Amino acid sequence: MSRPPTAAQRRVIEAADPVTGRLRGTEAQLAALVKRGLAFRHPRPPHEHFLTPAGHRIREAEPPEAVSEAKPAEPAPRTGVFAARVGGEEEPPADTPARLREVHSAWQGLLELRRMTNPDGAVDRPCGWERTHLVRAAALALEAAGHRPASGSADGYRVRATPQPEAVAVYAADPDSLAACAATLERAGWQPGAYTEPRTRERYLLASPRRV
Repeated sequence: MSRPPTAAQRRVIEAADPVTGRLRGTEAQLAALVKRGLAFRHPRPPHEHFLTPAGHRIREAEPPEAVSEAKPAEPAPRTGVFAARVGGEEEPPADTPARLREVHSAWQGLLELRRMTNPDGAVDRPCGWERTHLVRAAALALEAAGHRPASGSADGYRVRATPQPEAVAVYAADPDSLAACAATLERAGWQPGAYTEPRTRERYLLASPRRV
């Protein structure tokens, strides 16, 4: 069993870009993370370093010291970590200019991650990170395009996981909104198809990231 990362390495991991996983650190720190399989160095200039899926899992996991405490203190909320709105959140972030900037920055970062990690450098097709974070990736594409997520009594889109591999379900308030979501996802490199829930007769999209 591999040793857990050192405190310094964990700080580098936790400071990674929440969407792209891009790392910042000394050459020695980054090389150590690569050696542990927690990061990789992109082969094309400028040779940025990114978290691997194993690195992302460590970043998203609770620190070991917090688990080992008999009576842990109430954890402080993580700040500065962006999360796309999937719709239906109990405490959604406020719709402010700062939120719009965060969404725009996250989408641009995701396009850059596509460019850096897709073998042909394509930005019109989802990358590996999106395939392992399907709900977050689809929600980001919708929110970045200006679609309104569902919130409380307000109608909007809802993105949900499905049992089907590499597919998410997207719900919307009406047929026109659902069609608009489908068009946005298609432009973002997804393959959406419209279906009907057998029991409720509710229409929804089943969307998968395009491979070619």
